[in-house]
Amino acid sequence: MTKAHETANPKTFHFPIRVYYEDTDAGGVVYHPNYLNFALRARIEFEREHGYTEKDIIEKLNVLLVVRHVEIDYRAPSRLDDLLDVSVEIVNIGNTSITIRQEISRDGQVLAEVNIVLVAVSIQGKAVRIPPQLRQILGWQAE
Repeated sequence: MTKAHETANPKTFHFPIRVYYEDTDAGGVVYHPNYLNFALRARIEFEREHGYTEKDIIEKLNVLLVVRHVEIDYRAPSRLDDLLDVSVEIVNIGNTSITIRQEISRDGQVLAEVNIVLVAVSIQGKAVRIPPQLRQILGWQAE
């Protein structure tokens, strides 16, 4: 698989994903919930690119990132064997939440746009402030 890469915008991370048979319906079109899976994989690789795994965030920072809100705008279908580019851009980091914008595209055409809000919670499930280390991991610099 092609390696993840950064673009001219240092806040935008890109990760390539190939569409496999398991991602599609009987007609060879990507089944719509799988776009969420593609977005999640790219976010996890974004964290890994910044030196942390999901396990590290949980065990070292005692924080879980859980989905609070998600919006998907489907614009065009993707099909079996397409090579997709999934971008990750941190839009904002608040006290307890992280807002992320993601695009799933093929050959420069945006197929789906995903806007997601993650909330930091303790292992016990209570909302917590985002640790400074997590802000650094995510490469967030306030403008």
